[in-house]
Formats: sequence, C-alpha cells, structure tokens
Amino acid sequence: MKIAVIALGKIGLPLAVQFASKGNTVIGIDVNATVVDLVNRGIEPFPGESHLQEKLLEVTSAGYLRATTDYAEAIPDADVVVLVVPLFVDDDANPDFGWMDAATTSLGRHLTAGTLISYETTLPVGTTRYRWKPQLESISGLTEGVDFHLVFSPERVLTGRVFEDLRKYPKLIGGLSAEGSAQATQFYETVLDFDDRPDLPRQNGVWDLGSAEAAEMAKLAETTYRDVNIGLANEFATYADKTGIDVYQVIEACNSQPYSHIHRPGIAVGGHCIPVYPRLYLWNDPEATIVRAARARNADMPEHAVQLLESAHGSLKGARVVVLGAAYRGGVKETAFSGVFATVTALEAAGATVFVHDPLYSDDELSALGFTAFEIGAETDAAVLQADHVDYQAWGPAELPGIQTILDGRRALSAASWPAVTYIAIGQSGSTV
Repeated sequence: MKIAVIALGKIGLPLAVQFASKGNTVIGIDVNATVVDLVNRGIEPFPGESHLQEKLLEVTSAGYLRATTDYAEAIPDADVVVLVVPLFVDDDANPDFGWMDAATTSLGRHLTAGTLISYETTLPVGTTRYRWKPQLESISGLTEGVDFHLVFSPERVLTGRVFEDLRKYPKLIGGLSAEGSAQATQFYETVLDFDDRPDLPRQNGVWDLGSAEAAEMAKLAETTYRDVNIGLANEFATYADKTGIDVYQVIEACNSQPYSHIHRPGIAVGGHCIPVYPRLYLWNDPEATIVRAARARNADMPEHAVQLLESAHGSLKGARVVVLGAAYRGGVKETAFSGVFATVTALEAAGATVFVHDPLYSDDELSALGFTAFEIGAETDAAVLQADHVDYQAWGPAELPGIQTILDGRRALSAASWPAVTYIAIGQSGSTV
C-alpha cells in the first residue's frame, strides 16, 4: 500500500513507522521542516518514545518511510491517508479546529479517488460526518462513500509506549458507510499486530463500533471516565485532609474488592488528553454536570496543595519555595496543561519567591516557560512535588538545604528521606498514622 500520515508528532511518527515496518510505502507530512529533515535522516525528532529510534532508522534505511512538507507529493494516489493533526481547546474550552481545518483543506486539494481516509485525532461527536465529510467533498469535488471513504479511528496510546499500546488495545473504528468500515478494518488488521487478551469480552483486534459517532464517543468516554474518577479521588482526598484520614489506605481498602476502581488523587491532571477531552465532551453535552464538577475539582487541586503547604509551613510570604517538576507527569518532557503553571501562580499569590526544577529541562528552557530555574543546593524554605520524576526519589535535605516543609503532590516520595522536615502529602496531610 501507499500510505500517507499527516502530522509526524508523538503519535503520528510512531504510527508511520509501524505502517512502514509492514513493508508499506509510507510518506509522512509535517509543516515543520526540521522534523521532516530529521525523519529523512533516520533521527527521532523528540526523545522518550520507546524503540522509536531503532525502528525509525530501520524503515528509513530500507526506503519504506520518508517525510515531506508537500501534500502534493504524498496525497495523490494514496491508498490510505491517516490524519493525526492536534486539536486544541481555547480559553473558553471550545474546540479550536484551526490546524485540523488547514490540514483537511490541503488534503482535499490533492485527494484522488479510491482513497480511504482515517482521522485519529480525538474529536467531538459528529465532527467526522458533519465537518470533515462536507469539507473534503467541497474541496476535492469527490463524493464520500463513492469516490473515497471516511472513517474515525481514535488513537488509544500513551506517549512513551506507543508501540506497546498499539498491540495491547483493540483498534476502534467507525465509518460513514459499511464499505468504509470494511476497508478500515482490513487496513488496520494488515498494519497492526495484537496481543492475546483473554480478559476481553471478544478477541483483541479491530473493533467496528458501527458508526463514526460511536467511535468518537468511545474515545471521549474512556478519557472522561479517567478525569471523573480522578476528580472523585481528589474529592475524597480533600475531605481526608480536613479530617485526619489517610485517603490512600481508604482507596487501597476499597479497591480490594472487584467493583471499586478508585484512582489516585494528585496535585494536577495534565497532558494533551485527560484535561482536554472532557471539555470536548462538554461541548457536545453541556448539561453533563458530573463531568463539569470533576473537571472543576481537578483544576482546583494546585490551589488546594498550596493551602496545605501554607497550613503546615506557616505564612509563605517571602519564603523560597521550589516546585519540583515542570512536566505534567514524571518521565515525559511535556508541559501541556501541566499543574506547574497553576501551582506557581498560587504560590506567588501567597507571597512566595518561587523557583522551578525539572531534570528534563535546562535552565534556559525553564526561563522560556516563564519560570526562575532552581539550582540544586540553593537555600530553600519549602518545596512542592508537582511531577513524579524518578530522580526526586533520591533527593533529600542535601539537595534542598534549609528546607522546613515539603508537600508531596503525587505521594511519590518517602517521608523517611526527609528527617526533621515536615512532610505532607495530598490526602494524607492530616493523618495521625
């Protein structure tokens, strides 16, 4: 097959590599000329994706994968086009289709008959049928269901382990026609491998959900569930902080039977997915009060963490406070919707002098994000663990001399590593145990 992959980001590039590893001719399209150049040289343009470098070098050296900035080079006569362009939300939590509209326009201008198009970017329900179909038809002059077929197939992978997750989870698809769904099923069965999953109600593989709308909702539902579950855990943790209960013992006890699956509380929910997709669901269903309440609870957690720190430490006015971790989660160099921003804002509002450290970011990179970088070994009054990087598990008062109080926002540290320091964790701060 000739396959075009639009957008060679942290999901798109591993997908392109996976498709090429099956012996297909794959052309990746990206607006970033630097990314295109690196891919063509067999060099991964971003770090941290397991096995990407060796797989990328293998398929580019064999001539199965190349990259370009030119749609005219990649789209005409393609058997399949997979689009993974980012969708953003604006400050009012409305979807911003700007980048996707631009990519769809370029795709439509060069689309030829006989192509299967699969959108993998998470979308509000109805977008495939009522936005992409008319745009593609209007621009190309072709008819969906006759000249080309359009499906939605959400990516369900986690950055850092994309190849593993592609095998582990069923590939969901939903077409606008039975023929489109059949072609998408055949395509993904050809380019993907699936692990045996006896725990699933049916065989792991490509699952046709019957419509694009069902596939769109499935991705929103599975990610919104996680946000709501974390919101509930944070609600429990907030109450536990007021009453002296160790919420982690409570959650462990609850989850000891098979009908309870309470997630862990924490200082923030970040990344491109979990804090964003519930907003896309709310765009479809603005009366979803449970979803809205959970999103608000999770957004309030950095402020709650700073209040806990202040209760334990005393006034933060003039205090030197270090936020440990700019990334939204440990081990990932990404700050999308990271809790670091709200945490720094809340600390500054409390009068603290705030510094930020992250082992994955240079001082210049932290400065570019608007932070004052922390130098290990500088005098410190208090610290807040925001991202659970493994590096911090080896830290103690030697790295933060003078520290009096630490707030563990992820319950990732050990109190034993902080002797003579007031150590508190969200959901455990008032525990007498």
